Amino acid sequence: MVEKTHQRLKSLGRIIKKLAGGFLLLSVFLSCRQAIALSLISDEETEIFLHQTLRPVFKAAGVAFYPGQIYVVNDKTLNAFVTDGNRMFVNIGTIIAADSQNELTGVLAHETGHIQGGHILRHKIKAREVQSVSLASMLVGGLAGIAAGRADLSIAAILGSQSSALNSMLSYQISEERSADEAAVNLLEKIGQSPAGMLRFLQKIKQRNKTQGIAEREYFRTHPLTDERIAFVAKAAQNSKAARHGLQEKEFQRIKAKLFAYTEDPQQTFLQYPASDRSIPARYARAIAFFRQPDVQKALTEIEALIKEEPNNPYFYELKAQMLMENGNVAAAVDAYRRALRLRPSSASFKLSLSLAMLENNPDQTELKEIVRMLTQVLVHNPESFAWLPLSRAYGMQNDQAGSNYAAAEFSLLSGDKKTAARQAKRALENNPHSTLKLKIDDLLVRIKQTEKNNDDM
Repeated sequence: MVEKTHQRLKSLGRIIKKLAGGFLLLSVFLSCRQAIALSLISDEETEIFLHQTLRPVFKAAGVAFYPGQIYVVNDKTLNAFVTDGNRMFVNIGTIIAADSQNELTGVLAHETGHIQGGHILRHKIKAREVQSVSLASMLVGGLAGIAAGRADLSIAAILGSQSSALNSMLSYQISEERSADEAAVNLLEKIGQSPAGMLRFLQKIKQRNKTQGIAEREYFRTHPLTDERIAFVAKAAQNSKAARHGLQEKEFQRIKAKLFAYTEDPQQTFLQYPASDRSIPARYARAIAFFRQPDVQKALTEIEALIKEEPNNPYFYELKAQMLMENGNVAAAVDAYRRALRLRPSSASFKLSLSLAMLENNPDQTELKEIVRMLTQVLVHNPESFAWLPLSRAYGMQNDQAGSNYAAAEFSLLSGDKKTAARQAKRALENNPHSTLKLKIDDLLVRIKQTEKNNDDM
C-alpha cells in the first residue's frame, strides 16, 4: 500500500528532487478568492541576504520582522509589492537591475513605507469606494441613455465612469507613492543608508521605460512615477551624509550573479560575466551557467576552484552537491551536502537536501533514522515544507506503514488533494499507530474537514 502511494506521487517526487540543489521554483496563490498565482524562487543564500537587508528597515519602521516575510518572485520585470501580513515580494528583475545593495535597500524601504502608512488596508477601502462610485455612475448614466433611446449616450456614460474611476485610483496611488517615499527617506537615514541608491533606481527605471518600455511597465502601473517624486528623493540624497553602500555589498553581488545565472540563458551569463572577469561573483555565475549548459566537467572545475579559495562557504558545497547529484554521482553528492551542513548546521535547506540524497544512496537502518530525524527537524522549522514526501518514503523503508501513510497524507493536503489526504490518513489509523502519532492523524483529519468547510464558504 505504501509503495502504491509512492508510485502515485512519483511525478511530484521528481520535482522535489530539484530541492537537492537548494534553488527551487514554487507556484503559490496569494489569495483563494482572487487566485493570484506567483512563481517564487526558494534559495536559502538569497533569502538570508534579503533578511539581513530588510530586518533593520523593519526595525526602524517599528514593524515586527519574522523570517519568511520576504519572497523572491520569478519575474524579470521591475516590481516589488507588499500584501497582508506585512509580506514583501521582490521580483528577480528588481534585484538584477539594482547595481548595489544600497539601491535594493531603497526599494525595500519604499515598500516598508507602504506598510508603515497602512496603505494596504487603505488601498482596499479606496478600491471598493472607486468601484462603488463607478458602478453608480454607470447605472445612472446608462439608464438615462436608455430612457432617452440613445445607446450612444449609455456607452459614453459607461466609458466616462470607467475613466473617472481610473483617474481617481491613479491620483490616489500617486499620493501613496509620495507618502512611501517620505517614509523610505526617513527609514534609510535611521539605518545609516543614503537615499542615493533609491534615487538611482528611480532614475534608472524611468530612463529604461523611455528607451525600452517593456520590462518596466509593471512597475509604472503599480508605482506611478512623477518628476516631483524624483526631485524629492534627489534633494534628500543631496542632503544626506549617510553611507551609499550597504554592509553586505559583497553578498549582494554574489546573489545578483547567482539569480542572473539561474534565470537567464547560459550564453547571456557568459556575456554578462565574461572569462576575463575573475571576481568571485562572475566565477560563481559561470559555474552555474556551465552546469546548466550542461558541461559538468567545466562546472565542477569552476566550483572546485571557488571552494579552494573559500573553503568555509557552505553554498559552494551546496552547488557542487547539486552538480554531482543531478549527474548520478550520489555518494559524492552526499559527502558535499554533509560538508555544507557542517558549515551551517542550522540549515533546514541543507538537511532536506542531504536527506534526499541519502534516500537515493541505499541507506541502511542507521542512516534512515538520521534521515527521519533531519526531516522531522525541517518540518518543525516549516510544517508546510515538501519534506513530508521524502519523510513518507523514509518511514516506508523502515516498514513503518502508519508513519508513511500519515506523512503522505500531510503532503497530499499540502498539495491541495484533500480526498487523497483523507484516504491516506484513515489508512494510517488502520495500521495501529502509536498514541502520539494517532493524535497527529486525528488532528490532520480535523484540518482536512476545516479546509473543505473553508472552500465551501468561498
